[in-house]
Amino acid sequence: MKNLWYLVENWLKRAVLGVQEYTVLTVKAVRYIFARPFYWRDTLQQMDLIGVGSLGIVLLTGLFTGMVLALQSSVEMRRFGATIYIGRLVGASAVRELGPVLTALMVAGRVGAGMAAQLGSMKVTEQIDALNVIGTDPIKKLVTPRLVAALIMLPILTVITDTIAIFGGLLIAVVKLDLTADLYMRSVYQTLAQSGFVLRLVPKDVLAGLIKPFFFGGIIAMTGCYFGLQTTGGTAGVGVSTTRAVVTASILILAVDYFLTQLLISILFT
Repeated sequence: MKNLWYLVENWLKRAVLGVQEYTVLTVKAVRYIFARPFYWRDTLQQMDLIGVGSLGIVLLTGLFTGMVLALQSSVEMRRFGATIYIGRLVGASAVRELGPVLTALMVAGRVGAGMAAQLGSMKVTEQIDALNVIGTDPIKKLVTPRLVAALIMLPILTVITDTIAIFGGLLIAVVKLDLTADLYMRSVYQTLAQSGFVLRLVPKDVLAGLIKPFFFGGIIAMTGCYFGLQTTGGTAGVGVSTTRAVVTASILILAVDYFLTQLLISILFT
């Protein structure tokens, strides 16, 4: 019994220490966004890797998500003669929830793993120590550009996913359900407009769907960088850090999504 308690106590201590180190790293990275020097070239490079590099997987994710949503929904909706509302279902589901979450999970698997592997390799080959020796802060040079790039690119990738998902639903509506493109798109617009507008410009559903990826981008960048900088044990440790980064980022995205949804509902829809 004492051994079990000892193991639990050690695990809790490591967990609390990990949360503390993660928080400190995040605070430093955010603070360095507004401090000179600004590594614009590194930031643009990371934006290219995160945005352009993830474009293919985001397009496929959005297309097949929209197609599957429309196809599965049509089975039940046809029983009630409600297939004309397929656009409402696809538009609301993609913009509110599936677009932001699926985009974040796909990018976490690709970009989060890459960040952890790259920084982990630099850590085990002592390149991080070399930056400290020449007077360059590793967090400002390596972490902050990745954080800024993720914060900018995740909302953009989410918009692309939402758009392609709606287009995928349109294909199924026209080809399989014999609906017109005009009817489908009017249905999508109506369900977004019913949520109300912010400043009469942006539908509340769209705004909520763009706030989430901003947080998800921060989670992906900070989780990948944290586990990369914590890498030990040579090349084997790089693989362990990569796996932990992807798993942790995915769990955090799903957990934060729930709490963000609750918060946004209470702010925007009540």
